Amino acid sequence: MEGGLSSFWGPVTAAEWCEKNYVYSSYIAEFFNTISNVPCILLALIGLINALRQRFEKRFSVLHVSNMILAIGSMLYHATLQHMQQQGDETPMVWEMLLYFYILYSPDWHYRSTMPTFLFLYGVGFAMAHALLRFGIGFKVHYVILCLLCIPRMYKYYIYTEDASAKRLAKLYVATLFLGSICWLADRLFCKEISGWYFNPQGHALWHVLMGFNSYFANTFLMFCRAQQREWDPKVVHFLGFFPYVKIQKPKSQ
Repeated sequence: MEGGLSSFWGPVTAAEWCEKNYVYSSYIAEFFNTISNVPCILLALIGLINALRQRFEKRFSVLHVSNMILAIGSMLYHATLQHMQQQGDETPMVWEMLLYFYILYSPDWHYRSTMPTFLFLYGVGFAMAHALLRFGIGFKVHYVILCLLCIPRMYKYYIYTEDASAKRLAKLYVATLFLGSICWLADRLFCKEISGWYFNPQGHALWHVLMGFNSYFANTFLMFCRAQQREWDPKVVHFLGFFPYVKIQKPKSQ
């Protein structure tokens, strides 16, 4: 949306959201959509520290790093509203979903080298195609399909998990996804009406914050499930009584 200050980055070449551009700075196009990624980075950093400190498998460290890369890409996109930066936001979204797919399905995959090889080649192929083409609605459909492919496995993990605290993580994952989707859709579909309000609720910025928590809850739940598979005696504990993380006890032989 058009704003007041001049643009450091030049004309807008990427998709815009329901926030006035360059209101607070000539260097930041969508201010709230940019800074709302900071919680995502912090939550991913907390998850990364926990994964490294307890020596979880490297896949979880890579997952947390990918969450941070995605949030940084989103910041650059919303700060500049340039097409190249938008691609730098969207491509890591697909890479991240491929990583989730690997973490969810690899434990039961008999040919261990085939899945990571295929997913890697798929990710590289998508990045190259996305750099050359403007997918538009095709990107959104593709991303939703990747998300839907992960749901059956997440549900299986949920029904086979007996720990009440771990199940609560899964429920928080679903709740933040639901609320975030409502915010995203409202910001996208009802921008004209919202723009006439005295106060803009910044639905897309709320989506960023909720997705930061959504990723953290999903990652923590998956870490718990994987620790159960490895017989590491996982427990969901809460820092300061409310912030959940997984604590494990590996056998001495490991």
